[in-house]
Amino acid sequence: MGPYLSSPIRDKKTSQSENARAKCASCEMQGWRNTMEDAKLVNLSLSDTSMIFGVFDGHGGKEVAEFVSRHFCQELISNRSYQNRNYEQALKETFLRMDELIKTQDGLKEVIRIAKDLPDNYPVQADPSMLVAGCTSVVSLLVNNTLYVANAGDSRCILCRDGKAIELSQDHKPELPQERDRIIKAGGIVEDGRVMGNLNLSRSIGDLEYKKNTSIPQKDQMISAYPDVRIEEIGRGDQFLVLACDGVWDMLTSQECVDFVAQRIKNKPLNAVVEDVLDRCLAPDIASSGGLGCDNTTIVIVELKH
Repeated sequence: MGPYLSSPIRDKKTSQSENARAKCASCEMQGWRNTMEDAKLVNLSLSDTSMIFGVFDGHGGKEVAEFVSRHFCQELISNRSYQNRNYEQALKETFLRMDELIKTQDGLKEVIRIAKDLPDNYPVQADPSMLVAGCTSVVSLLVNNTLYVANAGDSRCILCRDGKAIELSQDHKPELPQERDRIIKAGGIVEDGRVMGNLNLSRSIGDLEYKKNTSIPQKDQMISAYPDVRIEEIGRGDQFLVLACDGVWDMLTSQECVDFVAQRIKNKPLNAVVEDVLDRCLAPDIASSGGLGCDNTTIVIVELKH
């Protein structure tokens, strides 16, 4: 079966939290994949005025996704631009900071421990050649009523506004003109829609083997951790946010997802709604799926209170 199991693992890791401004539920499901490589971030109390949510879709292993989910908040609030309330710049710097942190001795040791399911402080060698994993990252930072969405890769964030899906991120694929141009300038090629014939996305954290061109800045590497940031003011017509990995978007358009959630959110608990979405996105059988609906799936839904 290669990367797939003979039957899917439908067990779900679901959680729900709430404060005066929002109700949030998240769900993760391994599905047909041999291993679970996603991670997520939910923090309703990043500060008195801010909340943060994220989905990190790993590939080549779970270690980078898990590493980013562990360290993103602390690196963000320690960032000088964040402390100066330049949140857009802070998010961009923190995405790039994740790559820098992974490459440190402590960072390499931590990702190796995560990959091998070893306890913290278990003695390991900081061997960069052992790190082949990466992860796409979409992060939503809500400060008062201003939403900042940072994205690197093909996970996605959407907003339901008066029943309409507003896409707050762009899927970064190698065939996009601006992505292809950067890849080629960095010394890479796009073959069959993949960078160097391998990766079917053009931005991610990790994937350090694609970031070795020392003559250009880190944000200009053929695979870049540098995110696009979209800023949106939240108003009374804004009902909920959805952040999810591409395993969800392979099966649902942004509007289909909004419609699916909106139909259920009125009369079901939010933790049941997130589980319903992932069940909807799971292929019933692998033979006729063409690979669609066979990925790990992770979703975060944030219901906004007004």
